[in-house]
Amino acid sequence: MATWNPWHGCTKISPGCYHCYVYRRDAEFGKDTSVVSKTASFNLPVKKNRKGEYKLQPDGDYVYTCFTSDFFHPAADEWRKKAWAMMKERDDLNFFFVTKRPERFSVSLPDDWGDGYENVHICCTCENQRMTDKRLPLFLELPIRHKSIIHEPMLGSINIRPYLAQYHDCIEEVTCGGESGEEARICDYAWILNTMMQCVEYNVSFHFKQTGAKFKRGNRVYQIDRKDQLTQARKAGIDFQGAQN
Repeated sequence: MATWNPWHGCTKISPGCYHCYVYRRDAEFGKDTSVVSKTASFNLPVKKNRKGEYKLQPDGDYVYTCFTSDFFHPAADEWRKKAWAMMKERDDLNFFFVTKRPERFSVSLPDDWGDGYENVHICCTCENQRMTDKRLPLFLELPIRHKSIIHEPMLGSINIRPYLAQYHDCIEEVTCGGESGEEARICDYAWILNTMMQCVEYNVSFHFKQTGAKFKRGNRVYQIDRKDQLTQARKAGIDFQGAQN
């Protein structure tokens, strides 16, 4: 699994950002996460070794991109065209990134984007019903070849049936996950199951990513260690493979 963070830093814009893991990690080093800056690995996809070979080679997985920022953050507008150009050049790699800013998609978009690059997968994150109803109507109309949705941190029960009904043929996966960290808010298993059942109804793939640190099941709230949050979600056995896969 490869990661590429062309820029670092972000600004909080909605409830899902309140306990951001990037802010939490930067705070340990006295770093101001609200300052967005290019990183030393900005050119990672096109860097070559002495033999003239790309250092970053395909490994069958995504290149997880911009996970310490938002790819569409306004502070990165001047760098984004170059980032798009590197993705186009490296059409042997599949780039995956998550955004809370689908309304800024068209800023610095390449002229040859068309209906999207085949090797770019964009995921829109919606932590509650309000953000879902704000972001998805816009996101799902964008010209992107590979789209998915993630509710993480999931902060409440979310109805996505209207979106699945209209766009089920272009949503590749819906993912749910709880919040990690000492200040984590509760994630209720009932919310997860509700989303899973909606996905099954419309034959859209579903993935339960992680329980979060405070996981409610029935009338009990469990404190889940960080190292166990992914494995406990996997043990639930509720992932579903839909038509897109």
